[in-house]
Amino acid sequence: MSKFTFVLCALFALTAQAFVPTSQVRTPASMATFSQSSFSALQAEETYWEGEYPPSSVLGPIMSKMPSALLAMLSLVCLAACGVSVFESGVLAREPGAVASGEWVKWYYVLGSFGGPLAWGTHVAAWIQRKNGM
Repeated sequence: MSKFTFVLCALFALTAQAFVPTSQVRTPASMATFSQSSFSALQAEETYWEGEYPPSSVLGPIMSKMPSALLAMLSLVCLAACGVSVFESGVLAREPGAVASGEWVKWYYVLGSFGGPLAWGTHVAAWIQRKNGM
């Protein structure tokens, strides 16, 4: 177990080191080329709203253009995938020797289990789109 922990810590350290920002010294000439219009394009969009539900723009560039019916169907598909994967992994785990061999953990059951949070998120997105008339 200690070798696994060491390898895991080494991989984490290498990954963290790969994304360390480098220091860059800006000269006054390069700072002058950074105009105010490009600075305003980098600022985050305001997501505050008044009232019961937010505007569609809080869903991002893709889901804000999707109709609520499509998002609801996508939510049902994600929920079904989660339910099937949890049920099937439970059935497989009850087989003799499956837990000891590690066979009960299948990659498609793990991927299907992510359907629960995705179903909740797409359900909320469908509600927002329906309230906004889309």
